[in-house]
Amino acid sequence: MANSELVTAADVQLMQGLAQRVTAVRPDLVNSDASFGELAWNWGRGHACDGASWRRRLWFSGGEPVAWGWARLPRRVRRNDGSVKDVTGAYLAYQVHPDHAGLVDEVIDWYDGTAAGLERTVMPSAADEFALRRWAAHGYGTDPASLGDAGSWTQLNERDLTDVERPVLPDGFRFRTADEAGPEAAVQAHLDAWSPSAYTAEGYRGVRQANGYRGDLHVLVEAPDGTMASSTIMWLDEANRTAQFEPVGTHRDYRRQGLARAMLLHGMRLARAAGAAHMTVACLGAPGHPQARGLYHSVGFREFTRDAPLVRTGTAG
Repeated sequence: MANSELVTAADVQLMQGLAQRVTAVRPDLVNSDASFGELAWNWGRGHACDGASWRRRLWFSGGEPVAWGWARLPRRVRRNDGSVKDVTGAYLAYQVHPDHAGLVDEVIDWYDGTAAGLERTVMPSAADEFALRRWAAHGYGTDPASLGDAGSWTQLNERDLTDVERPVLPDGFRFRTADEAGPEAAVQAHLDAWSPSAYTAEGYRGVRQANGYRGDLHVLVEAPDGTMASSTIMWLDEANRTAQFEPVGTHRDYRRQGLARAMLLHGMRLARAAGAAHMTVACLGAPGHPQARGLYHSVGFREFTRDAPLVRTGTAG
């Protein structure tokens, strides 16, 4: 077992390796923020600004990681519009290989010790009945913020790539890759879609350094005036021949023109050419968040699994 330390690029590669092994046997047990692509994206974009608030622990068997926990502790987030957000609670991303399911108790104990006194949240897979029982035994319950039409839980959507519709863009628009458009355009495309955002040029440098990033699988849609109106990154897990969209976003002034739909279709065709046979994308699943879900369903995705947001107050236990 490794000691608790800050999360490094090497750690993320080990975590991604476990994600690949779990995907191969029980893809429904891959937790929120624990997939091959989510790990790369989250570490890349945040390690420079948020990394000091991260803690991790890995459990090994036979030289391979079989469980890990990545705790994100309170921090101050500065966004591109000048606003500041104070994160006061703790969040845990984690994964346990199903052959070592009992380690979830050690993960929970480590998290409770690392984030003692704080409100603690976690999002295990709703399909992981054993883990859900163990979290409940440790005092975790359904997060009230996740309930109702505006709930914060996410669902994972999937589809195969055997038959992908040909994309059609409006006149004057064209597809570009990040390799072609350059870093400044790639960062601005994300900010235009997600503002206010903490994303920076330094964050994008981290994304490019993350294991699995490919500039030719980072796709943008360029408007006639040169604006990068939509963008997405695809993360290719070659071992399982699957790829994931993360993130997907469109400039506020260019929405409802079919750009994201065309970009997703174009991206799936690129992923298939790169060797993928299967595609995933996550979105908010509650009824009050229909936009992204409707977009993904329009290009053939259907819900595969969802997470189960849990919380434990700082005064409990």
